[in-house]
Amino acid sequence: MDKSVNILLVEDDDVDVMNVKRAFKKVNISNPLHIARDGLEALAMLRGEGMPLIQPRPKIILLDINMPRMNGIEFLTELRADPALKAISVIMLTTSNEERDKVAAYNLNVAGYILKPVQWDNFVHAVSTLNMYWELIEMAHGA
Repeated sequence: MDKSVNILLVEDDDVDVMNVKRAFKKVNISNPLHIARDGLEALAMLRGEGMPLIQPRPKIILLDINMPRMNGIEFLTELRADPALKAISVIMLTTSNEERDKVAAYNLNVAGYILKPVQWDNFVHAVSTLNMYWELIEMAHGA
């Protein structure tokens, strides 16, 4: 993946943040990874409201569903309603296997829905698959 592409991880669990960082390193994803603890913090980072603006704007957001203050579905609803942010690719990365969460996420045009596996090897494989997906998207868009 183009190493200048910023990635935003919206995740409130420190262990999950660490696992994403470790998985990125294992599959050689060296893109800048920005961390927001919930949907409100993520929106502030994307809009530069009370927090430094992420520049260039992330092309990919990895989003948890279960978070305090503003959960993933609420964040996604807000993101898709914002003309400046609605085109960002969002991949759900969550422990929620609830059908209503999946339906809500896909109705809000997520690029994928990955259940956080308990097993480390499965998680690394999922991140590796994401990397291949991003590379295909970049080739298709000539980025």
